[in-house]
Amino acid sequence: QVKLVESGGGLVQAGESLRLSCAVSGRIVNINAMGWYRQAPGKQRELVARIFSGGSANYADSVRGRFTISRDNAKNTVHLQMNSLKPEDTAVYYCNTKVAAFTLDYWGNGTLVTVSS
Repeated sequence: QVKLVESGGGLVQAGESLRLSCAVSGRIVNINAMGWYRQAPGKQRELVARIFSGGSANYADSVRGRFTISRDNAKNTVHLQMNSLKPEDTAVYYCNTKVAAFTLDYWGNGTLVTVSS
């Protein structure tokens, strides 16, 4: 059974930093991409950042330059370094893994990030 477990969320003030981590366990092969999505109250879930198996990454415009995604292929972990946090970054952040030529998704349960002004 594949399991994704996020950690690192919490309450911070605007301008501060947080680092999210996600560990993938279970029988999983050929990970195509790992990434982070977020969902704020009353809004749809949106892509924050994603890193592909080859190492390239893409970011939402709202976080580019402030957030950095990284991945440890050997440990099947992915991290999201979030700097210069803003109140609008407040959301539940979900870890995501895409496998089987991007046809199958696995999700974590989410970790809450709250940024106060």
